[in-house]
Amino acid sequence: MRVRRTFARGALRLSRWRLVGDVPEAGILVGAPHTSQWDWVAMLMIAWANGARPRVLVAAHYFKGVVGWVLRRTGGIPLDRSSPGATIRSLLQAAEGDDAFQLVIAPEGTRSKGEYWKPGFYRISQQTGLPITLGFVDGPTRTLGMGPTFHPTGDVVADMDLVRAFYADKLGIKPENRTEPRLREESAEGPTDR
Repeated sequence: MRVRRTFARGALRLSRWRLVGDVPEAGILVGAPHTSQWDWVAMLMIAWANGARPRVLVAAHYFKGVVGWVLRRTGGIPLDRSSPGATIRSLLQAAEGDDAFQLVIAPEGTRSKGEYWKPGFYRISQQTGLPITLGFVDGPTRTLGMGPTFHPTGDVVADMDLVRAFYADKLGIKPENRTEPRLREESAEGPTDR
């Protein structure tokens, strides 16, 4: 683990990216804005620089050949998007027996601009009791790291208002691909402009 920490801190220093915040001991780590294929590397650098070894959900089609081997060795977990239930159930079971369980999720689900975030990070937190920590990549300021940690209250709109406020000035590596933090479930809760 010390080798990964040293490597990550050195790589960040050489690339002139500034790291802020600390990774909590356990929880769901949100990786956003997800605008580039480099976001996965950025979230790993954040975790490793803080001595953490998270699991990272990655679309299953990337797990082929050498890339698949590298993904598995660095905590990648293949997610079959057509049937994510089995993967999520397995993760929930792993979280129950691991006090240092960390899972990185990119809730935008795509590197392209979208309309909604996927609610998996929120649901897994509710089901496991693990807190949500907001991780970020901001290309214009060359800053990455961790922001606030919170437990979902059940008021989806209020919780996502907190998320929106934090990410309001975080643009990602390719700002034009950023998706505003919003869950489809918020429509059922009422207006989001309160």
